[in-house]
Amino acid sequence: MMLMSIEKEKKPSCSEELIISNIMEFSLAHPAVKAFMCGSLSGTCSTLLFQPLDLVKTRLQTLQNGVQLGSGRVGMVTVFVSVLRTEKLLGLWRGVSPSFVRCIPGVGIYFSTYFTLKQRFFADGAPGPLQAALLGTGARCVAGVCMLPVTVIKTRFESGRYKYSSVFGALQCVCRTEGPKALFSGLTATLLRDAPFSGIYVMIYSQAKYTLPQEISQSSYAPLANFSCGVLAGILASIVTQPADVVKTHIQVSPDVFSRTSDVVQFIYKEHGLVGFFRGAVPRSLRRTMMAAMAWTVYDPSVTAAPSRAE
Repeated sequence: MMLMSIEKEKKPSCSEELIISNIMEFSLAHPAVKAFMCGSLSGTCSTLLFQPLDLVKTRLQTLQNGVQLGSGRVGMVTVFVSVLRTEKLLGLWRGVSPSFVRCIPGVGIYFSTYFTLKQRFFADGAPGPLQAALLGTGARCVAGVCMLPVTVIKTRFESGRYKYSSVFGALQCVCRTEGPKALFSGLTATLLRDAPFSGIYVMIYSQAKYTLPQEISQSSYAPLANFSCGVLAGILASIVTQPADVVKTHIQVSPDVFSRTSDVVQFIYKEHGLVGFFRGAVPRSLRRTMMAAMAWTVYDPSVTAAPSRAE
């Protein structure tokens, strides 16, 4: 009797089933919503997997927590070991909370914006290389501006210089002590990094996919082939936009020291030379490449399979 009553309690009510059904129908009838959901799902998985790479990249660029220039060549392994020694294993996931808050809606906003723009301007055919680059750039600008306040908090969490207790507490603290304007510090550098990255990525990825033989693109190996195209596009886009990422990190971590983008550029060049603009290139390239390749591998078949509203 007790088991039967428990089973009855666990069974969803008619109203709950109706709500779930309506949500599913809405997402299927509105591909932009499905694009948002697919992007958010891939953002959740990739953020959890690759957060250590993002933290190591930020530490490399700011050289924090005992890793000094005078100790010899500073590399990814050096920073990784330093974090493990001083902050233990979980220290590699410092900043994962703001990363989730940023990436889950951020990737969703990016893909839903990308889908909407593509449907609006290129519904009748595939965009060319330049058009694909413009689509990626536009979508990334929208997502980047929307999520910039959380990006600032995420970067500060990862740097190890700030002792915020939570994402919401950090937002309150920044607004109270530095003003709301501080939440948009590094806007120029962020757009100079993210917009070209996305534009270059989408252009190379889409063109690489079009060059795949039909027997591969329509076979069971298509996801692996698409992922490989994403890896190639991610590596090239990461290298091109690495200097802007270094500048953005310095501005957001030390807003009291650097008030303008040009000040950071002069400081990095004076202290480290041209090599300084490529600090953290390896972990960032690994993370951005894998995240982007994973996201597009999930996005492409999901949105392609979605029925249009007209149908």
